[in-house]
Amino acid sequence: MLNPFLLRTEINSVAKKLLKKNFKLDISLISSMEEQRKKLQIQTEKLQHNHNSLSDLIRIEKNLNRKNQKLHNKILKSSEVLNQLKKDLTLLKEKIYNISISIPNIPSDDVPEGNNLSDNKEIKYWGKKRQYNFKVQDHIEIGKKLHQLDWDAAARISGSRFVVMKGNIAFLHRALSQFMLDLHIKKHGYMEVYVPYLVNYEALHGTGQLPKFSNDLFHISSINKKKYALIPTAEVPLTNLFYNKIIDENSLPIMLTAHTPCFRSEASSYGRDSKGLIRLHQFDKVELVQIVKPELSMKALEELTDHAEKVLQLLELPYRKVLLCGGEMGFSAAKTYDLEVWFPSQKKYREVSSCSNMNDFQARRMKARYRNKLKKNNIFVHTLNGSGLAIGRTLAAILENYQCSDGSVKIPKILQKKYMNGIKFIN
Repeated sequence: MLNPFLLRTEINSVAKKLLKKNFKLDISLISSMEEQRKKLQIQTEKLQHNHNSLSDLIRIEKNLNRKNQKLHNKILKSSEVLNQLKKDLTLLKEKIYNISISIPNIPSDDVPEGNNLSDNKEIKYWGKKRQYNFKVQDHIEIGKKLHQLDWDAAARISGSRFVVMKGNIAFLHRALSQFMLDLHIKKHGYMEVYVPYLVNYEALHGTGQLPKFSNDLFHISSINKKKYALIPTAEVPLTNLFYNKIIDENSLPIMLTAHTPCFRSEASSYGRDSKGLIRLHQFDKVELVQIVKPELSMKALEELTDHAEKVLQLLELPYRKVLLCGGEMGFSAAKTYDLEVWFPSQKKYREVSSCSNMNDFQARRMKARYRNKLKKNNIFVHTLNGSGLAIGRTLAAILENYQCSDGSVKIPKILQKKYMNGIKFIN
């Protein structure tokens, strides 16, 4: 959530910046509620002070063994009014909080204006697109002809937007996750974490999926009536490891990675990419999360994005890096880079990783802070996350970019010996 101080003192500036995300802030509503809050707060504090003075007088009277009925009646009336004021103030604060958690993060100043993909800013291109002397097939056709991607079996078991992988494609899927984890742990310095795939609603509130994106989640009701949801990304459990924590300054930056399945109902993307590995209800991802000091978060975003890019470079997959415009950014993000890998069957780039700096937006919701030793105060950390990478989409890109004229698929060289037991082709 946003810093409440900004909403109180710079609301017009905040409203103008949020227009970049196509969010219209109700200035008059928030301002009037804030005025009410201040008025109630002053009344409550003043009455509390008077109430305390009356209590002191009653104690003096009691010590003198005197009973002052008039004073006693006065404090009873004071208690009644004070309790009502406190209730009114609590209710108003709850209303203000409920409004504030529906406000998205403020985009960084260098985020471009715009509403769709064409407004994203191209930062760089990497890799050479392969040339084919045969008709290029998409990954769905390739998987079917190899009899190793079974959409029909998945539909019978679970419905649409699921897949069954078999044989060496399943092996390649597993090899990719191991390769990504090894790279991020051994070369980039992340610590591997195994996390729950079910999380409570407090965790989803902390990272910003709730309340706004409830329809995109798979919700679970347990026997004990506790409410859970399947994780849409490992960002949720990884970042919430610091829920209501005060972190030792010396432990920053914290760099974590996890390989998990992810579950998304895709309610907000109905009809888009309904076939293939691009938009499944269940998919695997290697997630990267960093917890850093505020002044280092933008530098950390560049580094985290470089870590995700390195996966594509080692796999020799052509890609481009784009800076998302305001209208394309996520709810919690202040700045986001997308890495888009080349799909020859579609003759276009498709997202395979999204890397974001959330600034202190998630930390405020989670109360995640670090203890500043010099100033001796607690400061909200900045959180970052990114895909390093989405495994299914990376697999799809390999199947298409490495397809051969005889219908086989060549395994990227980096994977052949160490991760695929010497297998060079999927036949």
